[in-house]
Amino acid sequence: MAVTTSRTGRLTFTTSGGNTFSITVPQPREGIQLAEAMNVMNSLIAGGIFLTAHGTLTGVRDIKVIDTTTNDLYDPPQV
Repeated sequence: MAVTTSRTGRLTFTTSGGNTFSITVPQPREGIQLAEAMNVMNSLIAGGIFLTAHGTLTGVRDIKVIDTTTNDLYDPPQV
């Protein structure tokens, strides 16, 4: 039994096809600022390096840092 925590960054873009596309970043740096995240996202858009099933990245839709705590209450016996 253990308590674990994890941190994930999720960068969500709009696409030329009118849909969204998300990139998940494991363990983003602590204290990252909005301006830094926006610069990264705008660089990815300008670079045109991602071609999704719904077209190229065209804009910033959302930026989230997600903290998750898991409390594992039961570990099954080892066989």
